[in-house]
Amino acid sequence: MQMNISRAKGTKDIFFDDMKIWEYVEENIKDICLKHNINQIRTPIFEDTTLFSRSVGDETDIVNKEMYTFLDKGNRSITLRPELTAGVVRAYIENGFSSMPTPIKLWYIGTMYRYEKMQKGRYREFSQFGIEVFGSDSYLADIEVISVANELFKKLKLSDAIALKINSIGCTVCRAKYIDTLKGYLADKIENMCDDCKTRYVKNPMRIIDCKQDKCKSAKQNLPMITDYLCDDCSKDFESLKSTLSEVGIEFEIDKTIVRGLDYYNKTVFEFISKDLGLAVGGGGRYDTLVEVLGGTHTPAIGFGLGMDRIILLLKENNLVSNPKNVDVYFTVFNSNIFPKVYKLINDLRDLGYIIDIDICNRSFNAQMKYANKIKAKYICIIGEDELEEKVCSLKNMNTSQQVKVKMLAEEIDNILKGGN
Repeated sequence: MQMNISRAKGTKDIFFDDMKIWEYVEENIKDICLKHNINQIRTPIFEDTTLFSRSVGDETDIVNKEMYTFLDKGNRSITLRPELTAGVVRAYIENGFSSMPTPIKLWYIGTMYRYEKMQKGRYREFSQFGIEVFGSDSYLADIEVISVANELFKKLKLSDAIALKINSIGCTVCRAKYIDTLKGYLADKIENMCDDCKTRYVKNPMRIIDCKQDKCKSAKQNLPMITDYLCDDCSKDFESLKSTLSEVGIEFEIDKTIVRGLDYYNKTVFEFISKDLGLAVGGGGRYDTLVEVLGGTHTPAIGFGLGMDRIILLLKENNLVSNPKNVDVYFTVFNSNIFPKVYKLINDLRDLGYIIDIDICNRSFNAQMKYANKIKAKYICIIGEDELEEKVCSLKNMNTSQQVKVKMLAEEIDNILKGGN
């Protein structure tokens, strides 16, 4: 009986040219993080469920509706990570990073899992690039973090396609005063709002600002905003952030409705939005209390997460996909006995950085030529018994059709390839 097994809903396969685009983006990420002296970290795909319920927040949609949670064979509650900041904070505490010289700057690319309604460029298994910086309570750390994302967009030629939006949601002191005002304003409106907002009104009123339900929009038209209630320290910090972003040439917009969807944020919050598609590419902010909430010592911190899937989508939508690297030389051989005799030459060329392929299917010569055309090889190296005896090979430029004979030496072929002859 034939089985028809498909990939799970909300997942995807990445291969061939798409994989080359992913690698291109990842290479730029690694290069930028290296220049900023940010170290890579990898954390487990699954964690103790308590980690996310305590950090992300019991009343968030992520914890209540979207997490992939199960009991393992030891009857422990395990969750596939829905976001990566909590796992990095857990690693920071557990591995004693607080005893190391500060700031601790970490970056990651990893898969996350949320059972949510799929959108364009958003899946149930999705990938994020993010950085987390621990140990600085200065707005200068905010600038450094934002500049990493800004540099990536610039390197990918996406700067004009993405808008940076920033806000401040204050500290625990000024936020408490604001929440009282917000609840007072909504007191006679909450009954006509969605069930989620009714719960948020009791548990976390600021999350109401982020509600996308149509029935709640009219009630929020004239909401008081947190930026009007910032304490002196938070206000000064936000003004310094704005002026410094302007000075270093990072464009931004102030969006007073940004509160972010996770409970651990405070002070600076920001999002990167696609101008044309209106999609969130990512965002982040400060979370100065999270390390302490999860059992560590008080440690100011800030970070962001960018959706890799949406970055790839924007590259395609804006026709910014770089040309994939094709095979530099395809070796055609007339019989399998020649294969081991030319393999040293092939490996020597690979050591020089060239992409080399060779027939491993015992195809006819004509079939090998057709295959070389299909994979868009730049050159074909033809080696038969006579060439092998003379220790030469015929190198054909597939663009110009020019063909020359050269010695079977890597440096000889390297000279031809560099000259494009």
